[in-house]
Amino acid sequence: MIRPIIHRQLTRGDLACLVDEIARMDVSEGREADEALQAGAVDTVLDSPAALEAVLGRGGAPAPLPLTLLWYIPIRAQLRTRGVTDILLADYAATLPVVFATSHSQRAIAQGENGMTEWWRYVAALPQGTVAQAEAAADAAALALWWAGCFPEWVERGGEGRGMVRAYVTFAGRMLALAADLLESSAPEEAALFARAADARTELHAALIEARVDYIGDDPHSSESRLNRFLRRLAANN
Repeated sequence: MIRPIIHRQLTRGDLACLVDEIARMDVSEGREADEALQAGAVDTVLDSPAALEAVLGRGGAPAPLPLTLLWYIPIRAQLRTRGVTDILLADYAATLPVVFATSHSQRAIAQGENGMTEWWRYVAALPQGTVAQAEAAADAAALALWWAGCFPEWVERGGEGRGMVRAYVTFAGRMLALAADLLESSAPEEAALFARAADARTELHAALIEARVDYIGDDPHSSESRLNRFLRRLAANN
């Protein structure tokens, strides 16, 4: 079952690398970030505009940082712009592309199949109302949200255009709600997280869509793509 893992797995080394990147962009900002970390204000640094700028890079090229930070910081920022300040939800959304980065589950989707049918068949085949079914529903939701957020073009091949992407997001919400309902008595904290994720499914999807453009898509690392991303950021800041 997919659980938020990034925040608790961040190491001093990861954060030191982030501070170094911030300092490379702006020495004074780097000094402030280092002082904040020394004071234990990790979330203040992760939420800072300086951290986002350092991760994304002024020239449009992602910074040489751990994969966890490359996803986590932009997704946190995207969710904040949409009114979602729940750190666990940001952690959950950013965990998806990190966990599934080496997954082989893309094969069926890449061939134009509808993943929802296969995932629901697996969930429905398990004993009703069990923890096993709840965990399967949570995993199905995670897969659907990841695909719709990180590879919408491939999802569209399995159905009728953008309607299929919306269907995946809706499916993710329903599976999260099912998992929350089934885990309410045995794992209330996880149930509460999945319930919040179900309610925020649209925002989580939008954050993944926005964050992915720096790493996934049509030639994201070409000079033209980097320049276009840089110009979009300049326009957004003006």
